[in-house]
Amino acid sequence: MKLTLSSSPHLRTRRDTGQVMRLVIYAMVPGILAQWYFFGWGVLIQAVLAVMTAVLAEGTILSLRKKNVERALSDYSAVLTALLIAVSIPPALPWWMTVVGTLFAIIIVKQLYGGLGFNMFNPAMVAYVVLLISFPVAMTMWLPAAGVFADALSLADTASLIFTGFTQHGYDITQVRGAIDGVTAATPLDTVKTGLTQGATYSELLSRDIFNTAFFDAMGYGWGYVSLAYLLGGLMLIRLRVITWHMPGSMLLAVLVVSLVLHLTNADLYGSPLFHLTNGAVMIGAFFIVTDPVSGSTTPRGRIVFGALIGFWVVIIRTFGGYPDAVAFGVIIMNMAVPLIDYYTRPRTYGRTPRNSARGGQQ
Repeated sequence: MKLTLSSSPHLRTRRDTGQVMRLVIYAMVPGILAQWYFFGWGVLIQAVLAVMTAVLAEGTILSLRKKNVERALSDYSAVLTALLIAVSIPPALPWWMTVVGTLFAIIIVKQLYGGLGFNMFNPAMVAYVVLLISFPVAMTMWLPAAGVFADALSLADTASLIFTGFTQHGYDITQVRGAIDGVTAATPLDTVKTGLTQGATYSELLSRDIFNTAFFDAMGYGWGYVSLAYLLGGLMLIRLRVITWHMPGSMLLAVLVVSLVLHLTNADLYGSPLFHLTNGAVMIGAFFIVTDPVSGSTTPRGRIVFGALIGFWVVIIRTFGGYPDAVAFGVIIMNMAVPLIDYYTRPRTYGRTPRNSARGGQQ
């Protein structure tokens, strides 16, 4: 018998950065298609616009830095960042806001820190927060999902609304929402947060049309299916060993536990675990954002702590903060804590106790 010795890591498949990024992009396809089905052509238009902006911006900066542009762009990290921005913003967001957010993500958050591998924060989430703080009204202009919105916008109307601010019939986004939205807010998270401030109970708010689904009332119409599509893509990434279970698993578990505790405390005031897990960006955050290998924790225990604390902040900010969704805020807060988490969760050197490790191994 012939034995072959090799050094660690002992991987059965070796993937370069480009292959990993492409697999993540492929895994996003079910979620993107679900968003397109329920929220219209704006999702695809924003994706194309963001990808073009990201690639051009990254290529320009790399050229100015005298880097190998072709090799750097082939890692697809700019494309992935652009897609994460596109699926996080309202589909009818004005085109120039999408461009501004994407430029900020690529130039300021990524390249200013030195490029891929050196950025401290998740570029897509910082771009989302910058847009949300700078243009809060536009960033909350989500249209209801198809089914609640009987007259879905055509491709031409959607493109006209994004690039000119008006549909082909001369309606702006406020008029379009007013014609179909009436009293109900556009997203489940907005609906609940606004309704609770007006004195309604959580159970009363679930009776509105936006929550009428074939499965559970707490799943917003369209939003629940989108979340399940991203969950499917995320599980595929775990199955292919592109990501590990630590970050997404601990984040989803934290969301479930924290929301369950609050819901059991007062079911009329706090949303159920199903409501928090299937609405907003929790699923895409858990599998496609939190798992960013650059801005996240790098130790096995640290990944669990990192994901769990993001899940904690998501529920806390959603419930007690001023914003209906909080995945981006939770990610950015914990990005700042990564060095501390890694320091206290780093594996102990084999053969050394914590005491003699601190003293350099001297007895």
